Amino acid sequence: MRPTFISIEGIDGAGKSTHLAAIRARLEALGAEVTQTREPGGTPLAETLRTLVLNEAMDAPTEAMLVFAARRDHVQQLIRPALARGAVVLADRFADSSFAYQGGGRGAPAAMLSQLEAWACDGLRPDLTLWFDLAPAEAARRRAQARAADRFEAEDLEFFERVRAAYQARADAEPQRFVRLDAGQAIDAVGRDVMAALRERGW
Repeated sequence: MRPTFISIEGIDGAGKSTHLAAIRARLEALGAEVTQTREPGGTPLAETLRTLVLNEAMDAPTEAMLVFAARRDHVQQLIRPALARGAVVLADRFADSSFAYQGGGRGAPAAMLSQLEAWACDGLRPDLTLWFDLAPAEAARRRAQARAADRFEAEDLEFFERVRAAYQARADAEPQRFVRLDAGQAIDAVGRDVMAALRERGW
């Protein structure tokens, strides 16, 4: 079956946003109603929590609880209703990002994150996750050219190495869901790989 919940993952600077419009355009060209969203965020409450998470200093457990609180509202108010009416949900990040950033990056316990995931997501997982994988040094170079850093983007390379390793662990655990994309290639090459992944899943 075609995936109807597609998440896009990767460290900051990996180029996810560059390809989101093309992914949406392909899905819509094939007749899908697409609900595009992001995390943290996607609902008014979740966007308020996003602002706190990206800008206010806090410890790892507090950060994780806020992110998952935003996710619970997102799932209940936007994602599940969209899926129920037959739309394809295209999400810039979902729960994998918490295991990567709050877990791998910040060191929040995996058991705590799993409990929060069960509470917030209530069994909901993406059908397909496109992981834009990029070396942290190259991602940092791209971020420096693109924008001022938020609280996450200002972290050092060791932080992003841990985040990347956590993504790899998630991909290794669920290879049927994850598609790793080499985000270090030229934009056109990455785009071709993205479209090939969608075709392989029926899109």
